[in-house]
Amino acid sequence: MRDILLIAKREYLEQVRGKAFRVTTILIPTVFACLIGVMTLAAKNTGVGKHIAVASNDPALANRVRDAIVADKDAKATVEVVAPAAEADHQALVSKVDQKQLDGFLWLDTTDSGAPKATFESRSSGDFATEGRVEKAVNQALVEQRLTARGLASTDVASLTKSVDVKTLQVKNGKESASNAMSTFWAAYAMAFLLSFTVVMYGMNVGRSVIQEKTSRIFEVMLSMVKPEDMLAGKLIGIGAVGLTQLAIWGIAGSIFAGSAMAAKLMAGGIQFSIAPITLVLFAAYFILGYALYSTLFAGLAATCDTEQELQQYAPLAAIPIWLSFGMIAFIVSSPNSTISVAISMFPPCAPITMFLRMASQFPPMWQIGLSLGIMAVTVWAVLWLSSRIYRVGILMYGKRATLPEMLRWLRYS
Repeated sequence: MRDILLIAKREYLEQVRGKAFRVTTILIPTVFACLIGVMTLAAKNTGVGKHIAVASNDPALANRVRDAIVADKDAKATVEVVAPAAEADHQALVSKVDQKQLDGFLWLDTTDSGAPKATFESRSSGDFATEGRVEKAVNQALVEQRLTARGLASTDVASLTKSVDVKTLQVKNGKESASNAMSTFWAAYAMAFLLSFTVVMYGMNVGRSVIQEKTSRIFEVMLSMVKPEDMLAGKLIGIGAVGLTQLAIWGIAGSIFAGSAMAAKLMAGGIQFSIAPITLVLFAAYFILGYALYSTLFAGLAATCDTEQELQQYAPLAAIPIWLSFGMIAFIVSSPNSTISVAISMFPPCAPITMFLRMASQFPPMWQIGLSLGIMAVTVWAVLWLSSRIYRVGILMYGKRATLPEMLRWLRYS
């Protein structure tokens, strides 16, 4: 045990005192904060300030559509009306769009006795925000026009078509609490991303550390004093402690920022995040088990490689369960207790991410969380048993990549 602690201390101090630790501790949250800021700013300015035209053979409908678009304060659109419009006007509008005098135009044809035909033409094929606003305005204008045609007063039409904001509440243990589906989604996404990012990053760090010491032949000296199993255990504990230290620094910094005036100003829009103490405990538990799973896997694989380039070829092994988990994020958040959501949260490589997605939407039963942690612990033990036997033989092999039959023979060595 003394050898394990000495190796863990060496690994921990070597990485914490390194320049890379200080840089990543500051740079990673800064980069992600900038990315979130840019994404938020881009989302707020999507489809804003467009200059469009509404053309129709029905002037009344065209004006209603224009009023509906202009009433959307977020769009800040400039809308001109061409009505009654003929085929020559269509060609003229196409020329204006081509010459960048217009961002796009809406062509409404009501000659058919059935539903009007609406076509929106623009320079961009991906301006979904403007297309959505135009479609909403057309439907609103048609409803208002049809109600007016049936004898309703304009004031009655406005009151009947006025939209209603739906307030959402979540029932927890018989009590109602405020909830927000979008904030729940992003909170789940943020915690799952942070967990997956740190687990894989430090798991790969263990693999790189093994490669560096193997290529520098430090192992040959160290193995004369300690057992390979103790060396692997010390390396896992030391680098894992580095990860927990970095997460603790980010957590403390985030807590301090959350209590600042700037955070209060940013949260003034109504999106609120709260993290229960049990969530923090489970975050640490899933980080430790997830880190142990991936790091032992990469340590065993690194022992069979001679260069970091060879180790990088195994990176997709870690990426596959992460892609699977994030590919199901919308389904898991909307249906946290479905059979598929429960099953994937029990699958060890995906459990750290998917269980947090479920917890963010609806806290699962404690027996499911306990079962998930138990399965992960058994899986970690099995992977550790396999990796330690590959590790103690592979670290002394140079110049040749180990084949699968060779690794299977290593498992039979006592």
